[in-house]
Amino acid sequence: MTFYITTPIYYANGEPHIGHAYTNTLADVSARFHRLYGEDTFFLTGLDEHGQKVEQAAALRGITPQQHCDEMLTKFQNLWNRLDIQPDDFLRTTEPRHKKVVQEVLQKLWDAGHIYADTYSGWYELSEERFLTDKEMEEKGYTADSPEVTQIEEKNYFFKMSEHHDWLLQHIENNPEFIQPEGRRKEMLGFLKQPLGDLCISRPKSRLSWGIDLPFDEDYVTYVWFDALLNYISAPLSHGGVENLNKLWPQVTHLLGKDILMTHAIYWPTMLHAAGYDAPQRLITHGWWMVDNAKMSKSKGNSIDPLAMIEKYGADAFRYVLMREMTLGLDSDFSEKAFVLRLNTDLANDFGNLLNRTLNLLKKYFDGVVPEPTVVGEAEQAIEALAAKTLADTEALVRDFKMNQALDTILQLVRHANKYINDEAPWSVAKTDLPRAGTVLYYVLEVFRLAATLLSPVIPGKMTSLLNQLGLDAQDLKLAWGVLPPGTQTQKPEVLFPRQEYIEKETPMENVVENTEKKAEAPAAEAAPVVEENLIGIEDFAKVELKVAEVVEAERVPKTDKLLRLIVKIGEEQRQIVAGIAAFYEPEKLIGQQVVVITNLKPVKLRGVESRGMILAAKSGDQLSVLTPLNEVATGASIS
Repeated sequence: MTFYITTPIYYANGEPHIGHAYTNTLADVSARFHRLYGEDTFFLTGLDEHGQKVEQAAALRGITPQQHCDEMLTKFQNLWNRLDIQPDDFLRTTEPRHKKVVQEVLQKLWDAGHIYADTYSGWYELSEERFLTDKEMEEKGYTADSPEVTQIEEKNYFFKMSEHHDWLLQHIENNPEFIQPEGRRKEMLGFLKQPLGDLCISRPKSRLSWGIDLPFDEDYVTYVWFDALLNYISAPLSHGGVENLNKLWPQVTHLLGKDILMTHAIYWPTMLHAAGYDAPQRLITHGWWMVDNAKMSKSKGNSIDPLAMIEKYGADAFRYVLMREMTLGLDSDFSEKAFVLRLNTDLANDFGNLLNRTLNLLKKYFDGVVPEPTVVGEAEQAIEALAAKTLADTEALVRDFKMNQALDTILQLVRHANKYINDEAPWSVAKTDLPRAGTVLYYVLEVFRLAATLLSPVIPGKMTSLLNQLGLDAQDLKLAWGVLPPGTQTQKPEVLFPRQEYIEKETPMENVVENTEKKAEAPAAEAAPVVEENLIGIEDFAKVELKVAEVVEAERVPKTDKLLRLIVKIGEEQRQIVAGIAAFYEPEKLIGQQVVVITNLKPVKLRGVESRGMILAAKSGDQLSVLTPLNEVATGASIS
């Protein structure tokens, strides 16, 4: 099979930002997965270097447009290198190989009568470098006095886009997979309820000289969008001509942000249809990264510098959170606090702690050598079944670009292994049945090898380190169960995902733990008699949210003998809670237990560890008991 994936070619007029980083990371992760599936894969990205804004930016700096583009190229390529993004081609629209294809397509359309000359008068939007209809002027709130637009009357060349309206409408209706997600498809179908106009595809050199010359009129250059979109064709043609294009094009997927859907879903397929090419197979449209529900921009001071995040947390961490936090087609709110919580919850807790624990047990009981699994029972069969399901589900989600769900699916296998090792307790079993303990450790280690395979497209650097700790290398990245060879010598465990700390600018609750510990040390007071002043109404009690949760991770908070840090699962959500129960419960005894949690308390910090909720417990004398449902119920169930 063949897989061809593209990103937009980014405009050489602004600094690379988190939106660029997200799209290219998504493309890189997709390409790596498809190579893992054994497919012939081609990943294309690049830089859009023509147009009025580039020419103006260069003029303001007193340099040529080409010099300006060369400098911008360095910035984008530096970000891709830092993010470990590995495209098969990086195309610049100023390259001769691209110019040649653009002029050939223009000449072909001119000769076939798809392009004509006419004088046009209308409103021109400077930022988008295109003419606007009266309706678009109204929708954008522009008037004759708006600085964003100017009135222009000039001769130009037009592409007969209107002639392809009926074909495009039918194509979108008959191919539901063409524009994804479905909401964006409906948006384009709504747009096509009105007739298409013709598209101005030229700019006179008297107004703009920085572009590709029209082959049939040297006084004009090509409209930047007509130029840029053809990169998806020119790149594969330059890597093997028509034969290579014919191989790749039927499998092409364009990744793009929702702000450029119109050009890709309307302009691009009509251009292709007129030139004799098929429409692209899929347009995968993603949302924007927001801060406090507002779009990022330098003017608002809320933009996120991807290089700064990489410098602080590492490329793998940044790649992981980008893929984990955005749902396809929806906007996603970015905060460093949520970023750190995701790293700690998924990687430091669920993944890193279990890995170190397992390798240390292996060192203690088997000198670090992978044992032979000999005592296989129902628990092991359940893991094998879940592993097979994880492989199938992950592939289906990856092919649908649901990366956040794919990652959760992989982590569920790791969480199951965490519960499995706690249930089987190899540290106790080893005292009487060493082969059984070895079987348990083998199964957990094989879960990690399989997880390393599935996570390698997302966090390639860290998964290489994981393989090294398991005594393996890249050839062991296989999509199958039972690949880990018994007898393999593992290496000394190293922390792959150290816990990160997010420091709030203000810490008004910094004394909470001190007060909490003092209260815990104080003797329990006798119950006061019930008086009218102690009673509350049902409306007050209704404000408290009580839900059933499952403990999936537990450990002691450093430098205190009273606090446990718990990760609890509440429905599909996971959150961290600090509980003062360490004197009464060993951490591993709590894993897998259901507890009752107050979920709508304000977050507080206890000994520097954020707590988002409270575990309910009852204390009588020197005894304390965590409250738990009499019968097991679904996590997330409300208590009423």
